[in-house]
Amino acid sequence: MHADGRARILEGMQRTGVVLIVVLALFGLADSAYLAAHAANGVPLLCDIGNLSGCNVVAASQYSQIFGVPLAVYGVLFYSVMLVLAVLELSVNDRRLRRILQGLSLVGVLSSLYFIFIQVYLIGAFCIYCFASALTALFILVCASFIEPLRGGVQRESLAESS
Repeated sequence: MHADGRARILEGMQRTGVVLIVVLALFGLADSAYLAAHAANGVPLLCDIGNLSGCNVVAASQYSQIFGVPLAVYGVLFYSVMLVLAVLELSVNDRRLRRILQGLSLVGVLSSLYFIFIQVYLIGAFCIYCFASALTALFILVCASFIEPLRGGVQRESLAESS
């Protein structure tokens, strides 16, 4: 396969990954917006899925806010930023934007892991909406990891072609 054909395939894969990030960010935004609306109006969350019915316990816990701001609001902010950056990247096709998407998605996953840890070990209850957000952040990270290869991988590939 010629370099031009390979470049087109890589560009198509990048665009597909970014489109998936857009879709996932919309899902995460809807999930976080639902939780943020709950935090704002106090209406109980709809959460009765087998053993995963601790959403209201988690939402009412002391760990549900940082600096007096509900965690769901941070989720809305995170997914909004991811959505805007991904849409912008689709428009301008910029390597820096792809790297920012990768970095922020890693922050999202690490934050989600921390919050899941708090639910399991400190609160003793589990929120399905929080778990959905954590999975969404993980899927965004997976997509983001494919949209811009690491420089070392490209160099190794170039070296292999030249030998």
